Amino acid sequence: MNDLQIFKNEQLIPVSENETGEVIVNGRQLHEFLEIGTEYAKWFSRMIEYGFTENQDFAVIVKNDVNPLGGRPSTDHIIKLDMAKEIAMIQRNEKGKQARQYFIQVEKAWNSPEMIMKRALEFASKKIESLKLENVEKEKQLSIQQPKVVFADAVSASHTSILVGDLAKLLKQNGIDTGANRLFETLRKEGYLIKRKGTDYNMPTQKAMELKLFEIKETSIAHSDGHTTISKTPKITGNGQLYFINKFKGGKSNDSAKN
Repeated sequence: MNDLQIFKNEQLIPVSENETGEVIVNGRQLHEFLEIGTEYAKWFSRMIEYGFTENQDFAVIVKNDVNPLGGRPSTDHIIKLDMAKEIAMIQRNEKGKQARQYFIQVEKAWNSPEMIMKRALEFASKKIESLKLENVEKEKQLSIQQPKVVFADAVSASHTSILVGDLAKLLKQNGIDTGANRLFETLRKEGYLIKRKGTDYNMPTQKAMELKLFEIKETSIAHSDGHTTISKTPKITGNGQLYFINKFKGGKSNDSAKN
C-alpha cells in the first residue's frame, strides 16, 4: 500500500490505499487517536455490533510478532473509510467529531478531479507495464519456439527428403549464409557425413543414420558397354531438416553425430 499524499504534513490519522483503490485506515491507530479507554480488542468487538461486516467493511490482520503479555497473537484491523467515519460519529465526543470531519476532508480530496485523474494515470501506467511484461514473455516463448516456426514455414513437405544443396537454399533463405559446398564441408566436419576419401565419401555416418537424419537414394546407371553401376546420393529426411534448421538457427538438436 502507498501512503496517500493528501494532507502530507498534517495527517491526523494515517490513511492508505488498498489494492482496489479504496481509502483505508488502521484500526489501532484510529483507536489511539480517539483516546478510547477500553482496550482495543474489546472496543473493536463492540464497534462490529453496529452492523459492520468482515471482508466488506474491514479486514482482520493477525500479527506474527510476539505478544509481550503472552496468550494469543495480537490482531489489528484494516478499516474502509466509510466505516471509519461511522465509528468516529458513534464516539459522540470531540475526538470523534474531529476524526469524522477529517475523514470527510480526505474523502473530498480523494474524489477530486485531480486525484481521479492521478489514479487513472497510475492505473494506465501499471497496465502498460503489465503489457510490457506480457510482451517480453511472449517474445521469450517465440524465441524458444523459433526453430520449429522456421521449419514449419521453410519446409512445407516435411515428409519429403531433400538434397543437401536444397537444405543449403532453405538455410540461406532464413538468414544463414551458406551454400551447398560449405554445408557439405560443415556436415563432414561435424561428423554427419563421412569425410574420408573413398566410395563412402559424403555418405551419412552411422550415428547420423541412427538419428534418422539421412536416407540414401540409390540410382541404377546403365552404361553403353552394358554394365550397370549404382549411384548413391545422401538426402536429408524431414526429421533431419528439422534437426539441422534447429541447429543452425541456434536451437538445440536432439543429439550430436560423431564419425
